[in-house]
Amino acid sequence: MNAWVGRWPGSLVTDAAEPAVDRDFEARLHDSSRLAFTIAFGVLRNREDAEEVAQDAFARAFRRFAQLRDRDRFRAWLTRMTWRLAIDRWRADRRRAARELATVADAPPAASAEQLAASNQRSAAVWRAIDALPEKLRQAIVLAAIEGHDTREVARLLDIPEGTVKSRLSAARKQLADGLQGLR
Repeated sequence: MNAWVGRWPGSLVTDAAEPAVDRDFEARLHDSSRLAFTIAFGVLRNREDAEEVAQDAFARAFRRFAQLRDRDRFRAWLTRMTWRLAIDRWRADRRRAARELATVADAPPAASAEQLAASNQRSAAVWRAIDALPEKLRQAIVLAAIEGHDTREVARLLDIPEGTVKSRLSAARKQLADGLQGLR
């Protein structure tokens, strides 16, 4: 992924009109190159889709960078933009999968090892529980528990107070524990 991030800003910078803005954007993009991918991957759980969403987020950020009033909030702005793009992609993929499933005849599932099946079921149940969370709780839990950001960083990325992050994480964990009780 870092290979395309390193090449990509340079090609955009050469086409733009303001070199100072371009350098500022390129520096901020370099500092945030993994951020967009990890946010998108946390939602989509597919590397190729996450890379596409991250590229789309970078392209949109570049086009709108001159309009950003507070450039110190670039990471939070990029996080929100990437999150929204990833959610839109996830919803579109889900709708497409539902349409495809409706057109395909029901086929029996392929037999596999019992442990692999149980592991896949547990993993799917956890992700279904995460997906079922309200968006605000899902954002907080994905950034903190899955992506490994601390409370302060999550607060900065989502542009909300730390106390709000803590309460969202607590509520998300409670809902996940309730939803996964039978899994233990």
